[in-house]
Amino acid sequence: MTIPVTTPVTTPASAADATPGLLAALAPLLAAESDAEAPAAGVEPSDLEQAVWLRLLERLRETGTAPERPAEWLRRAVRAEARRARRTSDRERPYRDEPGHDPGTSGPQGSPEHSLMAAEGRRTLRAAVTRTPGRCPRVLTAMLDPEDPTYREIAGELGISQGSLGPMRSRCLGCLRRMLAAEVPAPGRRGRVR
Repeated sequence: MTIPVTTPVTTPASAADATPGLLAALAPLLAAESDAEAPAAGVEPSDLEQAVWLRLLERLRETGTAPERPAEWLRRAVRAEARRARRTSDRERPYRDEPGHDPGTSGPQGSPEHSLMAAEGRRTLRAAVTRTPGRCPRVLTAMLDPEDPTYREIAGELGISQGSLGPMRSRCLGCLRRMLAAEVPAPGRRGRVR
């Protein structure tokens, strides 16, 4: 892609006049570069684009001149912002003193979002358990009991031998796994979809 080279701008007023054309010319290149660099940096492409636009506008305001080779400047700026984002994410750590902090979750344990997602997960699991074939609903319901019964107790409750409970549990969990995999969509491509 060829980006027109703008002539150096000497006054802030003429920089403002040249800015819309420069931004329009660089927009497709910036979008492509951001899409390429964002996954490795762990940020959204739009965040990367915004940071580079801000850098360009600050440069125009401070120096009053556009970059001599805008396409090359833009590529360097995108890579620099991606490196900055990686360094920032490497150094940032969540506060451990906040109530309900659990590193395995995205939000606090007591938050309404966490409660809703946990309840929805339990509801989906229970509904899938009832649709499993044969003795699986009873076996899996016994396994999911909050009182956490032993194999001996479960086998006694179901009227089967303790030795056959393990293989039956394994088959039932495989069936449940296949059912849930069919219901949950595969994760999509990260980033922006055009």
